[in-house]
Amino acid sequence: MLGWFRKLLPREDRFFDLFDRHARTVVAAAEALEHLLSGEDVEANCDRIVTLEKEADTIAAEVMLAVRRSFITPFDRSDIQDLIQSMDDAIDMMNKTVKTVRRFETKEFDPLMREMGGTIVDAARLVARAVPLLAKANANAQQLAMIAEEVTRAEERSDELHERGLKDLFHRHRTGNAMAYLTGSEIYSQLEKVVDRFEDVANEISGIVIENV
Repeated sequence: MLGWFRKLLPREDRFFDLFDRHARTVVAAAEALEHLLSGEDVEANCDRIVTLEKEADTIAAEVMLAVRRSFITPFDRSDIQDLIQSMDDAIDMMNKTVKTVRRFETKEFDPLMREMGGTIVDAARLVARAVPLLAKANANAQQLAMIAEEVTRAEERSDELHERGLKDLFHRHRTGNAMAYLTGSEIYSQLEKVVDRFEDVANEISGIVIENV
């Protein structure tokens, strides 16, 4: 009965515009991170990620405010909050990666770090594809499930690259520069956590689909 009544009431569909804006901001940050890891304009790309992270925070705050002010929401309020928080956590982790790069004044990055950067872009773009589909989660359930699975596979690739990267660092620096090993392992760890946050987003999306099918 309650579900029938909710369908008759106007919905606050601007949430999806905010989700889309946030997702596009995250994609832009992921692309800047990929360029950074290629050694291309490291400082400029660090600055871009910092700026985009602030923009994402503003959008996330708009979502939280809209949740409090809206009488009707497209799906459960806690799901909306958890989704935007998980999306924001992904770009926050990119910003933490920037802080690590700047702290250690890193200008060159391992090939496996660059591969992880590509995986991060893939995951960000998958989330950006999924977000608009949530407006009709029931009709798009199968496609959303497939995207979530792709994000999970990206996370698995990232785990593999992370392990290979640490092993490579160990072999290169076990009898030499300990600081180089510590710096590299910290960057690998941050990159791996970025992809973990995207998997959290995929899990939130899967939960929304289950609740709305």
